[in-house]
Amino acid sequence: MNLALLVLFGGLLVLIPMSLVLLAYIREEDRLTVRIQEVQRRGENRSDLTVAGRPGAAGRLVPVALVGGVIARSGLLSTRTLEELQQTLRSAGLRGQAGLSIFVGAKLLLLLSLPTIAVLAMTQLDWWPEHWNILVAGAGIVGLLGPDIVVRGKRKRYLKSLDAGMPDALDMLVICTEAGLGLESSFERVSTEIALGHPVVAQEMMTTVHEMQINADRRTALIGMGDRTGLLALRRLGGTLVQTLQYGTPLSDALRILSTEMRQETLMRFEERAARLPVLLTIPMVLFILPCIFLVVGGPAIVQVLEYTK
Repeated sequence: MNLALLVLFGGLLVLIPMSLVLLAYIREEDRLTVRIQEVQRRGENRSDLTVAGRPGAAGRLVPVALVGGVIARSGLLSTRTLEELQQTLRSAGLRGQAGLSIFVGAKLLLLLSLPTIAVLAMTQLDWWPEHWNILVAGAGIVGLLGPDIVVRGKRKRYLKSLDAGMPDALDMLVICTEAGLGLESSFERVSTEIALGHPVVAQEMMTTVHEMQINADRRTALIGMGDRTGLLALRRLGGTLVQTLQYGTPLSDALRILSTEMRQETLMRFEERAARLPVLLTIPMVLFILPCIFLVVGGPAIVQVLEYTK
């Protein structure tokens, strides 16, 4: 049993650093994206851009990315599987081929390294339990599912931050459109102003601006804004803007109605959580409060009964 705990602890020692490195890469990519956007807005020279873009955590993950890139291009994974992985990574805020290569490489390396560490640990300790193969298989499963757990947590936090910042972004879009700015200018202005409070929303809006500038059909970029993350709020925003462009309705009116609806939905979610509190407080009351009440109320009577029975 002690050896099993030791093997599990060794696997965690490998899994946790890999997860931290992956999170560091994600944060480095986000920081570099914000910095590049600031350079483009302020018109800084090329030397500043070179200093800002020096390799950080991404440089340390080059071997992992190389292994993942070879696996992705080898044909072992089907095209549909790769597309699903890319969609999952995009919804978590990881864009580009590098994110997919690092994800696939991390899964493969952890799948091979954790069982090897388990076997080496049992060899060094000269302890081979009856079901040692189950321990090795469990280490491989942990290595295979570890990156999925990390990306799933990142996706959950990313979508939560994006959903929390959408009402504020819509209010600012209403102000910009009422001031006479166009759609692209409004998106760019809002992404600049909201970058400090909601950097995730700013990143998505700036990506949409770039797609609208590249693509001749702005409706494709607006629909892709919701397809990248699958978030309902972005899908509704993209659909509303597409209908506005198609039928020529006032942009500010459509955005104001959508902003009001999102505010009301947020308030309803808060009310729903508040309504669940009495139910959630029932178990703590039964476990901690009611025994104290019974002790205070019935304690003297129990003491008297015990005295009479002596």
